[in-house]
Amino acid sequence: MEIFITIIHYIVCIFLIIVILLQAGKGADIGAAFGAGGSQTLFGPRGAATFLNKMTAVVAGVFMLTSMGLVYISRGGGHGSVLEKVSLPAPSAETVPVVPLTTPETEQ
Repeated sequence: MEIFITIIHYIVCIFLIIVILLQAGKGADIGAAFGAGGSQTLFGPRGAATFLNKMTAVVAGVFMLTSMGLVYISRGGGHGSVLEKVSLPAPSAETVPVVPLTTPETEQ
């Protein structure tokens, strides 16, 4: 399931980049983005901006959902912490270093 959501997430990322880059700047129409100087555009004078704005919102929503889904899966269903899954060995006398104490009187 995690691999499937990751693949969908990558596809949505690429599609989101494309949709954002297709949007024309302020005062420009979609025809100007492809080199056309006329005012005749594919979606009409305001249709392209509205269509691309809605498409950006939808793709951004899907991006957020896949992001939250991947976080939920990576946390094991939302239970516990990563540190709780790691088992630490019990400390023993062999693992504790013994440092001899020296005093100024014993060094002479």
